[in-house]
Amino acid sequence: MLPTAARTRYTRAMSVVGELIAFEGPEGAGKSTQIARVAAALRAAGRRVEVTFEPGATVLGKGLRETLLHARAEAAPAPLAELFLYLADRAQHVGQVIAPALAAGAVVLTDRFSASTIAYQGYGRGLDLEQVTRTDAWARNGLVPRLTILLDLPVRVGLARARGDDDRFHAEDVAFHERVRAGFLALAAAAPAAWRVIDATQPADAVQAQVLAALHAALEAA
Repeated sequence: MLPTAARTRYTRAMSVVGELIAFEGPEGAGKSTQIARVAAALRAAGRRVEVTFEPGATVLGKGLRETLLHARAEAAPAPLAELFLYLADRAQHVGQVIAPALAAGAVVLTDRFSASTIAYQGYGRGLDLEQVTRTDAWARNGLVPRLTILLDLPVRVGLARARGDDDRFHAEDVAFHERVRAGFLALAAAAPAAWRVIDATQPADAVQAQVLAALHAALEAA
């Protein structure tokens, strides 16, 4: 959902404004699988859909993604540098991908957005939550998802599902991932009207049905 000023600007330019739906969750939650399923269902229903992700959805972001997810230990960014790299990716992502798609009337489904930064760099890395939240809001230019879907599951279950991926976050200890999961759940509890928490240990079809129900309710209320 665009902030009021931006929504007015884009409405005047395009006469229609879309909606942003963010998918969040700890490692192995199945976000990409559910996004693909939901996108297909929405398109079949006649909706215009843009599928995107963080980090790496732009040309600039591709280089940042390589550093953020696959850097060797000696080249890995420090926690504060990691935060700024994610925010640089987000600023570019919003400006080049998300905002134009919203202006064109699309339902934008993003695999990770602001909540991941707060959960991973704030709760997980231990950076100051107020500062992380404030700088993130600046990077996304005030853009807020209409709905954030949290696919939640126990940390050890998710890490077992994600085994074999060379993402450097998977090498973090269980305590780190427990803090991340707690961060997501805290964010969801603080804004229940804007979040839907779904048990990602269920079969994929059951998860999809609940995701679609939440999404349709949010879009109908828009």
